[in-house]
Amino acid sequence: MRLIEIYKSVQGESSFAGLPCIFVRLAGCNLRCAWCDSEYTFGAGEAFSSAEILARIEALAPCRLIEFTGGEPLLQARELLPLLDELLTREYTLLIETSGERLLADLPSAVHKIVDVKCPGAGAAANSFRIENLASLTLNDEVKFVLTSRADYEFARQFIQTHNLASHCGQILLSPAFLKNPSEERSTANCALDPRLVVEWMLADGLPARLSLQIHKYIWEPLRKGV
Repeated sequence: MRLIEIYKSVQGESSFAGLPCIFVRLAGCNLRCAWCDSEYTFGAGEAFSSAEILARIEALAPCRLIEFTGGEPLLQARELLPLLDELLTREYTLLIETSGERLLADLPSAVHKIVDVKCPGAGAAANSFRIENLASLTLNDEVKFVLTSRADYEFARQFIQTHNLASHCGQILLSPAFLKNPSEERSTANCALDPRLVVEWMLADGLPARLSLQIHKYIWEPLRKGV
């Protein structure tokens, strides 16, 4: 597999936020979201065998939570899926951050899927979610909307309501995007959309969703990598 990095930190997003986690960041992405904060993953990365990845993961023990992210990790599904199976036999808890543009049906059901639905603010990547992926979600899984504007919020609200999304997954996440060139200040001043507005809209509409802030960008400087 082609990797960018493997490191241990705390989970910054989702319902697992704040928990110690090993991150396996794979190289490559077929989308170009306007707000992407991981453009350094677009390159080829470095080749690792599954055995080498396993060894590096186990060297970071005793942490038992692992997230596979990118880029888009499912671009390397042929190599990734057997590795996920092996890690599950070793009783790790696995997360995968993936776009809804890749098919999810082949992922093991025990893997917690955190799946993006791209809003209009994603630019060229908008509306790339495959509706058939709803059938592959379980109540262990989470669906995330990255928001840059009121229009993005309204898109998310319509999607949630039209598809009765709460019946397909365990968590619905609304995540304000960060600015492409944030300051070193660890505050919501770097958000493209004020989280207070998102909360006000959620409460007014009674959405079955959770505000999801990228807490690693408040613990460390927003542009810091490997944390």
